[in-house]
Amino acid sequence: MILPAIREFKDIERFNKLDYSTCVVLDTHIGHLTNILDLLKASGKKAYIHIDLIKGLSGDEAAVEFIVQKYKPEGIVSTKPKLIKRGSQLGVKTILSVFILETMALKRSFTLIQQADPDYVEVLPGIASKVINEVKANSHKPIIAGGLIETVAEVEAAIAHGAELITTSNKDLWKHYEQSKKFI
Repeated sequence: MILPAIREFKDIERFNKLDYSTCVVLDTHIGHLTNILDLLKASGKKAYIHIDLIKGLSGDEAAVEFIVQKYKPEGIVSTKPKLIKRGSQLGVKTILSVFILETMALKRSFTLIQQADPDYVEVLPGIASKVINEVKANSHKPIIAGGLIETVAEVEAAIAHGAELITTSNKDLWKHYEQSKKFI
């Protein structure tokens, strides 16, 4: 149900003590990625790397190739369909993040999802429960809700509206849902 999002180096130790198998690595520097992934792998954990949020990394297909070849992540996350397509071609799981801020963004997201053909679609912000079902129905992809989810009630609302997973950096929610055992 929860896919923990690692934003800070100190969160890795906390994450590694919990009974989750997979996380998303966000907001880090390319120079720290080796250490982060080594710590995760030493604990038997897998990671998705959010390509768009790695400082020092360009946002093109070569960046995806570099990350996949060098680090062998479970998968990649991006807002860019061309990066998702390249990740799929390289054999890793993919998550396309789409920002649903208004009706036109919702319609545009359907085109992006069709172009990218990701394994999962992350709807941002995750509190936009109203559109989760619509994105799921139109994309026929498993939905991850992420962004601005801070309470158990918000997690439950996103799940009730069709999200399969919730990405969050909120450690209280990690702990609360630790026993759910539903991971990607």
